[in-house]
Amino acid sequence: MARTIPIFAQKPVSTAGILEFKVSPPLALYVHVPWCVQKCPYCDFNSHEANGAIPERQYVDALIADLQSALPLIWGRPVVSVFFGGGTPSLLSPAAIDELLAAFRALAMLAPDAEITLEANPGTVEAEKFAGFRAAGVNRLSLGIQSFNDDHLTALGRIHGAAEAKRAAQLAGEHFESFNLDLMYGLPGQTLEQALSDVDTALSFQPSHLSCYQLTLEPNTRFAAFPPELPEGDLCADMQEAIETRLAAAGFSNYETSAFARAGKQCRHNLNYWYFGDYLGIGAGAHSKLTLHDRVLRQMRWKHPNAYLDNVQQGQPLQESREIAGSELPFEFMMNALRLADGFHPSQFEARTAQQLQRIVPQLKAAEREGLLEVGPEKIAPTLKGRRFLNVLLERFLES
Repeated sequence: MARTIPIFAQKPVSTAGILEFKVSPPLALYVHVPWCVQKCPYCDFNSHEANGAIPERQYVDALIADLQSALPLIWGRPVVSVFFGGGTPSLLSPAAIDELLAAFRALAMLAPDAEITLEANPGTVEAEKFAGFRAAGVNRLSLGIQSFNDDHLTALGRIHGAAEAKRAAQLAGEHFESFNLDLMYGLPGQTLEQALSDVDTALSFQPSHLSCYQLTLEPNTRFAAFPPELPEGDLCADMQEAIETRLAAAGFSNYETSAFARAGKQCRHNLNYWYFGDYLGIGAGAHSKLTLHDRVLRQMRWKHPNAYLDNVQQGQPLQESREIAGSELPFEFMMNALRLADGFHPSQFEARTAQQLQRIVPQLKAAEREGLLEVGPEKIAPTLKGRRFLNVLLERFLES
């Protein structure tokens, strides 16, 4: 059996500015699949239009070689979760996913109870693959629904319609005990009633998890260059509050800024991010954060699929690698942990940063006085005001 590391069990040491981590944080594996059938106008992720068949065989071989090259950094550490993200990972065949998971089990210490999530988009061809993905070992599906309204899907540049979205959600429930539906609100021309209708439709499929987030215009996207007319800020705030109320009544906890889950169904992979755990990212443009005994590394693989494939073949999957300065760790920790409604135990800050909590006590107290933070001996957590104004709260820790 794989060894389970308690979240708060680590005892850090920081002597004369030298970091020393006695026990490594939990480790997750992220696998990026960079292709989509069509690039959405709001998307700023590392995704590229496939323009035909993707080079599946070549990419699977590259992912396995990428993992092999990273093994010296993760020797002896159990992998608690795997997340296939994109892009559109469900463009891969079930056979490819099966081969990759077999390689992960053979090369890394993949925990027997690991959460294995695969992102998918609605569509008849992909929906037919769901049984194959489940048989390959995927035990959690995340569906990019965005809306069940045809007009709004068209405005978002999605290639599926409402009927396909509903069919995919139904099939997800038939094949996966745990599945997430992604929804967006604040869409062009959307009313409060329409936003709640999307939520009610999603709930009718009995998902274990929902991600509900506001459409934002990100730089370097088509929407940024040609912005659509979006609902006013006050209406979007009303949508957010109404969605939170509706989901709370349905038994979902808003455990993270835009994440809602039934009891025990929180996304373990994402929780590891927010608790500032470690993750190894493989695939084009994938990012890693890895804790060694005396430092924390951030890495990025080559972003463009062709550049990634070429460089992996030459044994050089990394485009960038740098050590996170000790002075940066407090803010990086807070930027993740304060997204969680329940916050974190004070000892976890010390475990993840190898620094004493005393270092940020002035900032904690200032945020507490402003009503943004609750500070106690067992828990440090954002207030409702702190969650609403998270960026303001995080600014308090920029110069910790």
